Amino acid sequence: MLRYLTTFLLALSVVAPAMADDARAQLDRFFNDVTGFEARFEQLVINEQDEVLQKSEGQVQLQRPGRFRWDYETPYRQLIVADGQFLWTYDEDLAQATARPMEQVLAGAPIALLSEERPLHESFHIEVVGERAGLNWVELEPHDRDADFTRILIGMDDRRIGMMVLYDQFGQQTRIRFSDMRLNPGFPSRTFRFEAPEGVDVIRN
Repeated sequence: MLRYLTTFLLALSVVAPAMADDARAQLDRFFNDVTGFEARFEQLVINEQDEVLQKSEGQVQLQRPGRFRWDYETPYRQLIVADGQFLWTYDEDLAQATARPMEQVLAGAPIALLSEERPLHESFHIEVVGERAGLNWVELEPHDRDADFTRILIGMDDRRIGMMVLYDQFGQQTRIRFSDMRLNPGFPSRTFRFEAPEGVDVIRN
């Protein structure tokens, strides 16, 4: 997800001033008022020819700052947990878990924009794009030209993020559609704690 984290964009309409205010206001409300969320997600990785390279589904739980849990259920089981210090990746089929310091792994990664408390304008140029299929779209372009991604599109559904589209340096895009999103649910502390099952190899980098 961290690494992989255009056709439909051609249909985005020119936005009226009132809609532009709504789209930016919805984005600001989400990042100002929402400290955590949980949701179902569907993730597609698509190449430059608009071919689907990978499709996965699962559940995400996130608590700012710096804690999240991405549980991939299909096509295979994989768990990614950030506990505020380390990023844990657990591959159930390989019976292997890897722990890496978060500041090394998440620097410039798309997931950082959801889990950090830093104001968006400090890291991105923000522009309202338009409306399509009931979502108000905002484009984020990173100030850092060496970032892993060239731009991010966020489709807002009132106070909730309905969809994200991330474009990487290789021309691929990752589309993440959220559903059943609950805001500020209040998580038990164990939610973002990873404990390796018995018999699992643990690698620390």
